Parts: sequence; structure tokens; C-alpha cells
Amino acid sequence: MNFEDWMLHRGLSKSSAEKYASAIRGPMSAWAIENKLVEGPLTSFNCEAAFREVAVQIRALEIFQQRDGKGRNMYSSALNKFTEYLAEGHGNDAASDIDAILEDEGLSKTERVDLVMSRIGQGAFRQKLLNYWQACAVTGYRDTGLLVASHIKPWRDCTSAERLNPYNGLLLTPNLDKAFDTGLVTFLRQGPIAISPLLTEPEKLGITPVMRVELTAQHEPFMSFHRDTVFLSH
Repeated sequence: MNFEDWMLHRGLSKSSAEKYASAIRGPMSAWAIENKLVEGPLTSFNCEAAFREVAVQIRALEIFQQRDGKGRNMYSSALNKFTEYLAEGHGNDAASDIDAILEDEGLSKTERVDLVMSRIGQGAFRQKLLNYWQACAVTGYRDTGLLVASHIKPWRDCTSAERLNPYNGLLLTPNLDKAFDTGLVTFLRQGPIAISPLLTEPEKLGITPVMRVELTAQHEPFMSFHRDTVFLSH
């Protein structure tokens, strides 16, 4: 459930829900990015505790105080509502994931370190992709809580810098992410999808030959690797 739907479910009017969601997604995300408080939009947050820390910094910004005063505390209300939304567990909590990794006695020390670093990196990577794509890169689906930050060149084959490079990623719906990750689909140089003959009944997954993605020259080295190394062409 995305933030706006959650507010409607909680009984807010449509106009209030749209206003608060727009404030979080638009101006407050822009203020936070411009002041280097975050790397991506506020909607990328999954952890209530982390968001609370950033919210305190946003409230201290001069532009926030000016606009909040003129807007009769509308921006403060939006921050409060988004905090409540996260507190109810909508989305994955990175801090909880890390706690679970550290408490897993079946993992070696090396495995724990690797998994924690991977989870932290995915969080930063996801923020960058949300900021770049705003929605699913292929379908335009906008509920970011359901979208997956998918590496184009697989994690195992990347350098540390490549793992956090936003041009090495697509924001995808779960079905497209799984198909892309396993090499059942890829994207050609100009953006059209290529579907592996090994993917049976792709239409039942909502995957069609007319799909495409808008790629830049910066994406091409990573996508070329995916086409050559990951894609199951036969």
C-alpha cells in the first residue's frame, strides 16, 4: 500500500491525501536533496527511525519553516503522517534486516559482514534509482514500495563503485526484476525488450514484446554485459 492509499484508508479526504503525498514526494524531497540530507526522494525511506532523524533536519531548514508557516503547518502534518505510515511497517526496514543478519548463528563472521554491507549498499543504491527513475523503468508503475532496485550488471561481477552506480540499475516491478535477474529478459541498445525463448508464457507475467526502457549511453556498458553474459538467448 503506497502512502496516499494508506491515508485514504485511514480516513483522510482525497484532497488532504494528495496534498500530503505531493509534499513528501515533491518539495520536501527537493529541499532534503538540495541540502544534502539524502541522496534520493523521501519516499525511498523504509525505516521509521532513519526517517525521523532526517525529518528533524528538514524541520530545521529555513525554507521549511517559511513554507510551513505560510501553509498553516501542512508540511509538518505531512512529515507526521509519513512517519506514522513507516511506523506501521509499510516497506522493508533495513535496520531490522541487519539485526536479523547479525543474530543468525548459522552465518560465519565473513558471511555476516558481506550480507550487512550488501544490505547497506542496496539501501543507498535504491535511493539513487528512485531519484533517477521515479517509477518502474519499463511500465511506469509508481508504487515505490513494490518496486525492486535491480542491478543490470550482477552484484557478484561488479566493483564496489559499480554496485552503487545508478546507471547500473533499473527500478522494476517484481515480475520484471525476477525475469531480468535470471536472464529471461534483457534490453537492446535502443531500449526494446528481448525475451528469452526459455521464458514460457511471458504474457501471463505481463511481459510483452512491445515493452522498452529509456536508456542513456551511461547505461550501455552495464546493459551490454547483461546481454552478453546474463541473458539466456537460447
